[in-house]
Amino acid sequence: MSVWSQVVGQPEAVDELRAAAEHAAHVRFTSDGAEPEGGPRHAGGMTHAWLFTGPPGSGRSVAARAFAAALQCPRGGCDACQVCRTVLAGTHADVHEVATEKLSLGVKEMRAVIERAARMPTTARWQVVLIEDADRMSENASNAVLKAVEEPNERTVFLLCAPSEHPDDVSVTIRSRCRPVRLRTPQASAIADVLRERDGIDAGTASWAASVCGGHIGRARRLARDEDARARREAVLGLPRALRDAAAAFAASDDMLTAAEAEMVALTGSRDEAEREELAVSMGAGGTGKGVAQAQRAAKAAEKELEKAQKLRQTRARRDSLDRALVDLAGYYRDVLVRGFGAQVAATHPDRAIEVEGAARDGSRESTLRRLEAVLACREALETNVKPQIAVEAMVTALRAG
Repeated sequence: MSVWSQVVGQPEAVDELRAAAEHAAHVRFTSDGAEPEGGPRHAGGMTHAWLFTGPPGSGRSVAARAFAAALQCPRGGCDACQVCRTVLAGTHADVHEVATEKLSLGVKEMRAVIERAARMPTTARWQVVLIEDADRMSENASNAVLKAVEEPNERTVFLLCAPSEHPDDVSVTIRSRCRPVRLRTPQASAIADVLRERDGIDAGTASWAASVCGGHIGRARRLARDEDARARREAVLGLPRALRDAAAAFAASDDMLTAAEAEMVALTGSRDEAEREELAVSMGAGGTGKGVAQAQRAAKAAEKELEKAQKLRQTRARRDSLDRALVDLAGYYRDVLVRGFGAQVAATHPDRAIEVEGAARDGSRESTLRRLEAVLACREALETNVKPQIAVEAMVTALRAG
């Protein structure tokens, strides 16, 4: 076993990263009092900035974290030592992970991480900065990263993760200074193997979840384990059947919004409450004596900041939940379109084969394409901060028109 076993269905990327980690183990630094031999900027093996791209669920951050562990581990990522365990758990002192639960990653938090990473490592050979949501960086945050990547400390390595190399996800200037690692959608068989071997899920459920998850390992795990996740998927895929009746169609859209709200509450509700209680305790709730009034004013200011952060987190969780539903719906119409053309390719929802066959037979390919475009337009509208209810109802109207 090694850390690379966690990177599912990416043999080419694993080979490249393993070779770079082996090269990195032999890099000599000027700070060690020796001339550098193929230092961090050496193009042949190791380099100071990497860009991991791939579709959702391909394991961008998993691959980046495994690479970070291999760089820090004395045995190149054995998956058994304390170094590997702390890196994979996100607690290693010289591996700084940056992820955001908000809609964007701000310059303030990005600068703080870059400043820490510019120092000498405390226990390992490298300072590693792993940015999970590089596509969510604000313009100022992106500029801060660009400056750090252009003038890196010789012991600092940047690992950026984004859906693609498109300028909408990562600026051209940052991309040009990074070595790309392109991941692909894992095969359903590889995902099913992971669910069986690592998660102990029975073969039938694992095979079904892997076939309908769209290549997203985390989604497959949720569908296999969580009855509510399966129910939400069923509700979304029931929308096309409801389109013949206006009331039923808009009721189905309301159900989609309600499910997204419920998922958001499930993901953030208990955490929000725990944060509020923790803040109250830290600010001396219920205290008496001198300075209480001043402390209460400080507590109110801190509460406002916390409420603001929690609302941003809730907005992203709600939007992400809706987006997952829309991806499922887009996959349905993609299957109908593929069936209409008679193409022999794998279905997004193979368990809907009979229903898809009927929809392809009863409708035209042109109307199916318009409906697919309506779903994609709804996703784009949500990204531009259109109110979810308005965006979803506009989509349902377009779906009914066909």
